[in-house]
Amino acid sequence: MGVVMPVLAVNVLGPFQVEVEGRPVPLAAGRLRTLLVGLAMSAGRMVSVHQLTEIVWGDKPPVDPRRSLQTYAARLRGALGTPTLETHPTGLRLRADPQDVDALRFVRLLEDAARTTDSGSERAQLAEALSLWRGEPLEDVSSDRLRRTEYPRLVERYLTGFERLIDIDIRNGAHESLTAELEHLTARYPLRESLWARLLVVLDRRGRPAEAVQRYEDVRRRIADELGTDPSPELQRLHAKLLARGHRNRPASVIRG
Repeated sequence: MGVVMPVLAVNVLGPFQVEVEGRPVPLAAGRLRTLLVGLAMSAGRMVSVHQLTEIVWGDKPPVDPRRSLQTYAARLRGALGTPTLETHPTGLRLRADPQDVDALRFVRLLEDAARTTDSGSERAQLAEALSLWRGEPLEDVSSDRLRRTEYPRLVERYLTGFERLIDIDIRNGAHESLTAELEHLTARYPLRESLWARLLVVLDRRGRPAEAVQRYEDVRRRIADELGTDPSPELQRLHAKLLARGHRNRPASVIRG
């Protein structure tokens, strides 16, 4: 008979969590946690000693990285269950389903949403993907490499997915609940003009065109101060439409990302 694998779940889209067969496993912040996350982000695939050394120790590797990794691997096996971690001559592999790592499940849901031709299914998959976020990705994982590579990739995927969800809701007239989240995200990512464009559209659709014009002025000044340039042609066209209508409440065109 084959070895029965424990069901492993690793969550990094917010505070770190790891469970084995539904049981939370305490894993203190530090190199052991970082090693698990580095492996989980490539669940089911071998990760080389070189990659893991950079993930865990950055630019201050131990004298013998391979031996140090073997020591941490043994500790991980003790915490998670022996069959979950494989040692290879050139690296380590976490025997886990990518679906059991929230960041990988998130990416797969977005990819599935992008492939579907049904708007309802697309929205449902986008909403499911975005709901996996419980906070900042990798927020309590100490790894400069993961913060440099995985963090921006995940954030960009989140923002792109959110913008697509907004476009669907605007097209369907279901934009009443979008303002608060757009306000939050434009405050957090103040130079992402595609978010501002959608905020202006939603404000205008809700009968608040004067506020939309004011928000355009806010972002125009910020872009000028921080980047020394003008807003994108997309934002400028939307602003011109608002002014040309004399701030009347008439639906603006949905701006697609």
